[in-house]
Amino acid sequence: MDFLFQPSTFFSEENTSVLLVRLHYPESTWGEQISIYAHENEGKIHYEAVDFYGNDYLLYPSSSSEPLQLEELIWLIEGMQVNQDSNPNPMALVLDGIPEAESSFYPQLSQYFEEKRKQFGLE
Repeated sequence: MDFLFQPSTFFSEENTSVLLVRLHYPESTWGEQISIYAHENEGKIHYEAVDFYGNDYLLYPSSSSEPLQLEELIWLIEGMQVNQDSNPNPMALVLDGIPEAESSFYPQLSQYFEEKRKQFGLE
């Protein structure tokens, strides 16, 4: 697996926002799905996680000057947390298990999480 893989860009001339990753947590109570988007603004790439419930997620890094390497994206996904300070929703979202992931920008991402799920007995 090439953890240093880095796409040359996420954007085209007409697109400044893209769906970067789609995550599915089958072991969570509600089978949570989270989408991570990349937005270009003033020469920086900003990352945003969105779910059905409107939770606010803390991502690290929250922005970068160039596309993330595969290992940086994995760290962003694995370190993602719901921002409890700005969460008006009384139902706390709990992400159980290891996500299934898909990305058209990072072809090896789904393989990484599939292997990790198998290591923990989740298939």
